[in-house]
Parts: sequence; C-alpha cells; structure tokens
Amino acid sequence: MASNGRIRSAARMLPVTEGARVTPLELFFDLVFVFALTQVTELMAGDGKATWDGVGRGLLVLALLWWCWCCFAWLGNSVRADEGFTKLALFAVMAVMFVVALTIPEAFEDLPGGLPAPLVFAACYLAVRLLHFLVYWQAATGNPALRRQLLTTSLLPLIAGATPLFAAAAIDDVATRTALWALALALDYSLVLLGGVKAWRINSAAHWAERHALIVIVALGESIVSIGVGVTALPISWPIILGSVFGVAIAGALWWAYFDMTALMAEHALARVDGSARAGLGRDGYTYLHLPLVAGIIVMSLGLKKVFEYVGDTGHHELSDPLHGVGLFALYGGVIIYLLGHLGFKLRTLGHVGWTRPAAVALLVVLLPVADRVPALVALAMLAVVCVVLVLVETVLYAESRREVRASAAASH
Repeated sequence: MASNGRIRSAARMLPVTEGARVTPLELFFDLVFVFALTQVTELMAGDGKATWDGVGRGLLVLALLWWCWCCFAWLGNSVRADEGFTKLALFAVMAVMFVVALTIPEAFEDLPGGLPAPLVFAACYLAVRLLHFLVYWQAATGNPALRRQLLTTSLLPLIAGATPLFAAAAIDDVATRTALWALALALDYSLVLLGGVKAWRINSAAHWAERHALIVIVALGESIVSIGVGVTALPISWPIILGSVFGVAIAGALWWAYFDMTALMAEHALARVDGSARAGLGRDGYTYLHLPLVAGIIVMSLGLKKVFEYVGDTGHHELSDPLHGVGLFALYGGVIIYLLGHLGFKLRTLGHVGWTRPAAVALLVVLLPVADRVPALVALAMLAVVCVVLVLVETVLYAESRREVRASAAASH
C-alpha cells in the first residue's frame, strides 16, 4: 500500500495557480523549437535558392509547429509542467518533436532512401497531439465541462487536421501535398476557433504572458543565429561588421517593441479579467495573434541570410548588388508582418494601437521599391534606421506611460 501511495504521489498533477511562473522544464522544452525554427528557415532558404513556394511551405510548417507548441502552453497553464505524468509526457513530446524537426527539410519533397519523411512527419505530429490530449484529459478529471471542451476543440480538430496530412504523405505531387497541408491547418485552426472557450481557463496570467514572451525570444534568437551562420565561413570584413551591427539593431528594436511596454500592458490586461473572458483574450491575443509575430521574425531571418550572402560572399556578389526578389521581400516583409501582428495583438488586448506602428508599416512599404535599387547593405541599414527610430519615438512619445507601466510591473514581480 505504501508503494502504491508513492506511485500515485509521483504521478500526481498539481494545478497551476494565479501568479505561477514558467518552469525550467518548459524552458528546456522550448530548446527543441529552437532547432525546429532553424530548420524552417533552412527550408525557406532552399539551399541558397529561396523561392516563393519555399517560403509558403516554410510558413505552413511553422504554423503546424506553432499549434503543437500552443497545445502545451495551454496544458502548462492548467497543471504544472514539472510534476507527475505531465513531466514525463513533456520529455516524450520533446523526443518526438525533435524527430519532427529532423524531417522538416523533407516534409514536402522526400529524399531517396530511408523512411518516407512526409509519413514520419505526419505520424509524429499525430503522436504529439494525442499525447497532449491524453494528458489534458487526465488533468481534467472531475471537470466534465472541460472534458467536453477537449473533445470539441482538441480531439475533433486533431482528427480533422491529421487526416489531410496523412493523405498528403501518400501523394508524390508536391503541389497537391502543399494544398493538403493548407487544408489541414485551416481545419485545425478554424475548428478550435469555432469551438469557443467556455470551459477553457488561464489559471495564471503571469505564466501565460511569460510563456509567450519566451517563445518570441526564441524566434528572435533564430534571427541572431541567421546573422552568424550567414558569415561563419567567410573572412571578416568591414561590410560584414556593419551588416552584423545593423542586423542586431533590427533584432534589438523588435525585442524593444514587444517587451518594453506592450508585453507588460497586455499581461496587466489579461490579469484584470478572469474565467472565459480571460481564456478568450488569451486565445485570441496569444494563441492566434502571436503567430504573425513569430512568423514575421522567421521570415526576416531568411532575409538576413540573403543579405549576408550578398555582403560577405564577394566571389558571387558585388558589394554594390541590390537585394532582389524573395530575399528583399523576406527582409522587409518579415518586419511588416511582425508589426502587423503587434497591431492585432494590441488591438485585442489593449483596445488601441496608436499611430507609430501603422506609420512604420506604411513607411516600410514605401521604402521597398527604393530598397530594390540600392546595395543590399544599404537596404539593411534603411530597415535598421526605421526600426530603431520607431522605438526611440515611442520611448519619447509615451515616456510618462512607460514609466508607470514599468514601475507597476517591477512592483508586481
């Protein structure tokens, strides 16, 4: 009996309470997604020949990875990730997700030899989602309303979304396979949205906001990696140094735009409501509207990789060469997507957007034709200036509000 009691104690699930923070295991869990995001960027890059099709497929993979990550963000806000069966499940998911990441380069075009990668991808995706459902089902013991919600907004979307993925794995045509992936994601995302949030709960606003803030940092880390990887095999030069400074300045400005005020104010807004109202705010503002933030950063990372091909590889490019096509639109378009995601996030969580970020988006759209005619390094510098000026203007313009928000956040934490 004592032995059985110890087993039950080890397997227990501890509910998350208000004020809880992200656990070290959840940070460890995110390391798998660091590698997965790197693989997505490589898929978009297409061995140095970035194409619109490659970018589109990369975004499909990213959207699927994001949905997997979100499933466990919800679970980790319901029961502690580092206790009982939840901890064991997270380690299992990490192993399966690493296999998913390994198959990303072959997700649409299977290489000869070895296992069929599209099928392995679909099977691993199904395993991850099933693990999430089973652990959440156990966590919902004694809560019939939540179990009904799990059936309609977890199991049903899982079945509807996984079916086209397995169908895609059985088809050799890349275009058809891509269309089936798009169908799978459309079904999964829309069914969860239509299922509502009546029984979902966000137990800790602080944990929820911090969890999503950390995945934004993970994505920004990928942008820094893209800078380093792009010049690793090249001799150091002044253009590479300047380009690195501009790239880090852009990443830093994007970090500032999110973390300096927006993330803090959104967390406060989330903490002020409870029940289904908080769940709805968390779903819309974070589960859905953080995807364009992460996607924008990853697309921009592709643009940074292309810039450093032009700046550092003097054997194939002149320093005066403009950055054309996919590379240029990824560089500027990634930041535009990121800022548009900010507008949606602020509108949903705070009820306003201000004028500075819409103005920055409009300016970047106007600058695109100019960037297409100037050297790649100059195009990068122009983007860096716009991003840095944006955060400087906001820091000065909203100085009083900024002091209040940051002081309040410091006091509460």
